[in-house]
Amino acid sequence: MTNTPAQSQSPSYASTPLAPPGPVVDDRTRRRVRAWLGERADEMAELLIRLVAVESENPPGRALGRCAGVLRDALAELGIEARLLPVTGAPAGVEDPAVVRATVGDGDRLLYFHGHFDVVPAQDRGQFAAVRAGGRITGRGTADMKGGLVGMVYGALAARELGLIDDGRIVLHLVCDEETGSVAGAGELVARGLIDPGALAVLTAEPSGGAIWHAARGALTLRVEVRGTEAHVGQAERGVNAFLRMLDLVRPVERYAAELAGRPTGFATGPGDPPGSQLVIGGLAGSGANFNVVPGTAYFTIDGRFNPEEDPVVEERRLRALIEEAARETGTEVTVVRTQLQPSAATDPDHPAAGVLARTVAAVEGVPARFELCPGILETRWYARHSVPAFGYGPGRLDVSHGPREYVEEAALHRTAEVYALYAGELLG
Repeated sequence: MTNTPAQSQSPSYASTPLAPPGPVVDDRTRRRVRAWLGERADEMAELLIRLVAVESENPPGRALGRCAGVLRDALAELGIEARLLPVTGAPAGVEDPAVVRATVGDGDRLLYFHGHFDVVPAQDRGQFAAVRAGGRITGRGTADMKGGLVGMVYGALAARELGLIDDGRIVLHLVCDEETGSVAGAGELVARGLIDPGALAVLTAEPSGGAIWHAARGALTLRVEVRGTEAHVGQAERGVNAFLRMLDLVRPVERYAAELAGRPTGFATGPGDPPGSQLVIGGLAGSGANFNVVPGTAYFTIDGRFNPEEDPVVEERRLRALIEEAARETGTEVTVVRTQLQPSAATDPDHPAAGVLARTVAAVEGVPARFELCPGILETRWYARHSVPAFGYGPGRLDVSHGPREYVEEAALHRTAEVYALYAGELLG
């Protein structure tokens, strides 16, 4: 995986100027959008079921090109011309990685809708046969985030068909590798110069559960590799047990993780979300060649999500120093490899684009909008670094995403499409 240079992690807000908004979301327009979407509830569900059936698991990067093709064809069926952009920087073995790029409208003012169509590996192959029942659609990727894609697409379509964007255009960017860091897909957009700093905003329909994610954590992933000496179990004392040496390195990292979790963010967090930065030790781990051989090698991963107040570059130096000190004390041979480094991102909730979004969400949801810190990383960072105001708002719930019973509520899916259509109308109309 290609590493992306980290930026300063003090809270930095996008500040693209926007004309003061006029009256937001009149009831007549909202009723028109809701009725238009209501008439298409079945076809929205059918598209989601069709997308879920494509087993675009990542890793290892299966069927990514096929899923991109399904999306392109679905957009064409809806009268939206889309093209596939081959991705050149994906890891070896990934199947036909591509970005889907489509445009709705032809005005000068620009709004991005961004999302991903790769999904985490399923717990059961049956998850790719989506089930629609009881107001829910259940299946892999329904929450994160193929359901969000359907909401984005139909939101853009509603805005066009109802004449809400006569002074602008919506560009949809649908990428293939968010679940493995998004460096290749979003990196392709950056390399081609397809993120315009003059855009008014970007929305991504990640599973925010109805909240507005205006900020997201940064990320750091390390792989720690330990070397020992193999020996037959009958002569175990002649070996150096890499597994046991690995445990000596894990303990100071465990203490560091507890300290990190005790540093609360100043950003609002969702109900039940931990306010401190989070670290997972040993998400991947292993050692040895067989049960009857002293393990000569061992490895474990360290994966962190750092609040915007933290700097992952600084934290990486601290982690490496802890590991190297423990290795010196025990005479352990160790290598630390960085596999991911991503900056945090934030847009000021007082920005005019945020205010328009908050009033739109409140009008649709019927309750005041909530600005929160996403507990993970978001692809909004690729736009925020170009000074584009960037937000996550989607129909799924994070607590069911990636799980064996992942689902999305159809009512939430329709509300998301409604918000995207109305927001486009407010910014581009």
